[in-house]
Formats: sequence, structure tokens, C-alpha cells
Amino acid sequence: MLGRVLESKRLVTRILRTPGFWRYPRTKEAPTLLQTRRILCNKAEDTRNVISQTAIPGRSAFRNDRRPSAFDKKILLWAGRFKKEEDIPALLSPEVIKAATSRVRIKACYASIALTLLGCLVMILSGKQAAKRDDTLLRKNMEKKAKWRAEVETDLEAAAAKAQ
Repeated sequence: MLGRVLESKRLVTRILRTPGFWRYPRTKEAPTLLQTRRILCNKAEDTRNVISQTAIPGRSAFRNDRRPSAFDKKILLWAGRFKKEEDIPALLSPEVIKAATSRVRIKACYASIALTLLGCLVMILSGKQAAKRDDTLLRKNMEKKAKWRAEVETDLEAAAAKAQ
């Protein structure tokens, strides 16, 4: 359908017959011609007037504040944004809550890094102490297998004693 419209002779002739198309192809007067045509289209001004009438005075028109939940309040406190829960306003912008969650996420990452390093140090120290006591996995495994063999031998002797 669009192809038919574009191929139609009416559209081409309308473009060629527009007043500024042939008269002002590349002159300084062409922008003024376009500006005079834009004056007739004042939708942007109408929307600004409607927005200014409906918006709360002293606030921006497109601000989308929201009420923080209990978890959001905890995050805001953990992030250090507010000192007490009573200091948190009833409405907050999403940017404030997002910044606080990012800060808490970073703190949690640092805590996990610190706990991982602490765990590695504990494992290194316990491994060194076990090596001093000669408490290796190989030795533990051999002791366990020897214990199992002894249990099997005692069971076989008990079964042989019952059979006689």
C-alpha cells in the first residue's frame, strides 16, 4: 500500500509544487520558510501548558517518585544515605533507591571478598598444622581401609565359628 502511494504521480507532483522546494533550494531564506510553517503546529506548547496546570507547583512534571518499602528503607540505612528510619521521606525518586542498592551491593561484594580471603587463610593454616602432625588424606584412607579389613576378618571368623 505504501509503495502504491509513493509511486503515485499525485505525491510526486505535490512535492514538486511545494512553494519553497524550487524557489529556495539552498538559500538562507529556506529555514525561515520552514519556521513559519512550524508556527502552525503548536502541539508542544499545548502539552507544556497542560503539564504545568496539572503538575504540583514546585515539582517537576515528569517526576515519578515512589514510596520506599521496608526493605528499601533498610537498604537506605545500610548505604548510609539516612541516619535513622524517621529521616527517610515518604516519597523518594528511583535514582536515590537505585544508588543506595548499588552501594549496598558493592559493600556485599567487598564483604564476600574479605570472607573468601579469610577462608583461604584458615585453610592454609589448618593444612600446615595437619602436615606437621602427618595427618594426610593418604594416611587417613589407609587407616580406614585397615579398619574395614579387620571388621571383615572378624565377621569371617565369627561365621566360621558358627559353621563348626
